[in-house]
Amino acid sequence: MPSERRGKPDPARSLAILWRTAEPTSRSVGPGLSVDRIVRAAIEIADAEGIDALTMRRVAEALGVGTMSVYTYVPGKAELLDAMVDTLYGEMSRPPDVAGGWRVRLERIARENLSLYRGHPWLLRAETSRPVLGPNLMAKYDYELTAVADTGLTDVEMDAVLTLVLGHVRSAARAVLDAVNLERETGLTDGQWWQVHAPWLARFVTPGSFPTASRVGTAAGAAHGTAHDPEYAFEFGLQRVLDGISVVVAERAGGAGPAR
Repeated sequence: MPSERRGKPDPARSLAILWRTAEPTSRSVGPGLSVDRIVRAAIEIADAEGIDALTMRRVAEALGVGTMSVYTYVPGKAELLDAMVDTLYGEMSRPPDVAGGWRVRLERIARENLSLYRGHPWLLRAETSRPVLGPNLMAKYDYELTAVADTGLTDVEMDAVLTLVLGHVRSAARAVLDAVNLERETGLTDGQWWQVHAPWLARFVTPGSFPTASRVGTAAGAAHGTAHDPEYAFEFGLQRVLDGISVVVAERAGGAGPAR
């Protein structure tokens, strides 16, 4: 899924916007215009119309100001996207005490992040492998690391565990989004699509051919009501990811050195 980033952002300007350290004022557009208002309007546009509809001109129209007035506060779309992402990170729930140990805490973090993507699917295109270095990203990272802070993992392993869990969440969120997009584009749910195609497939697949695929596919279809259930895939995959992490945690508790 392609990123929406374009051009080479100015790090000093970008960080100043993210941390709100130097916000300009413009008398020509009247009172009330701010980075916060611009970012909120942009989020509402992306949520309602998709990220492809998000332009500086569209944001200006939503705010009832000229496009150049928006540029006075935010120099470009890359910086705007950074501020939008960081703002949403700041709205995530972060309860200080989650009972049940590291596994329960990581599971909760995974579900909270999946909920974020479901509410704002455009985030999957706005995020990149280079983190948004804003205050809310830093708070999110710090909070999520505390889930495994008492496990005996090394600092590098703690970071890797978080990367692994959130990577699974992003993959699952993309699968959910793909299913939603396909249903909208084709007018068919996954179950309906399979009902249409299954009789035709049966004409080409003779009895006894692909026996394992036929058996497993039939069982999965009966269990899920469709060829693929992204919700089940998320739940199954999350538990297997946590199972793998538990092996490393157990090794550290037993005095084993860092995994190689």
